[in-house]
Amino acid sequence: MFRRRSSASEDTGASAVETPEETRARLDGQEAKGRPTPKRKEAQAARKQRLTPPKDRKEAARLMRQKRYEERIRTQAALKSGNEANLPARDRGKVRRFCRDLVDSRRNAAEYLLPLLAVVLLLSLSPSPTAAWLQLVVWLGTIVATVADTLYLVARTKRELARRFPSEQTGGAVRYAVLRSSQLHRFRLPKPQVARGEELPERY
Repeated sequence: MFRRRSSASEDTGASAVETPEETRARLDGQEAKGRPTPKRKEAQAARKQRLTPPKDRKEAARLMRQKRYEERIRTQAALKSGNEANLPARDRGKVRRFCRDLVDSRRNAAEYLLPLLAVVLLLSLSPSPTAAWLQLVVWLGTIVATVADTLYLVARTKRELARRFPSEQTGGAVRYAVLRSSQLHRFRLPKPQVARGEELPERY
């Protein structure tokens, strides 16, 4: 009986002694994190500090501004990287992702509307009859091409949504695609994740 206790105490004492390899591993872990693992009391104190309500309105307003700033930073990073978790609510979901990819994979006449209107304005400043004729041609051609291409985009978006997402809520998805098609490709947010002409995956 006494031998068993002594042997158990020896095993406990041996396990309590830290070997050089264990010491090195523990120190390496601290260096990798850049800081030692906080003790339980420190972690509880930090958690209690986070849960402590602000003392006054000024402090509450400061915390609210800081929270909004951090959320804005995360949202801006998500809009550039396409991270689904931090995107605005209107851009989340596989339906909206598909609409973005569908628009970004093709050239849309609506995205050239504003540049062509600038050309029309420049032509209107010229007193030349030829410039006036070009202005009319460019203006009419821009309007016809934009309307025709937008109608085609609407029809294709509806068809693809019905085929790919028969059980999903697609309300507002077509309008979402049309609005994105009117933006210049390089200025779209979230940033395009597909190249022009790229074939889209069947499942999202």
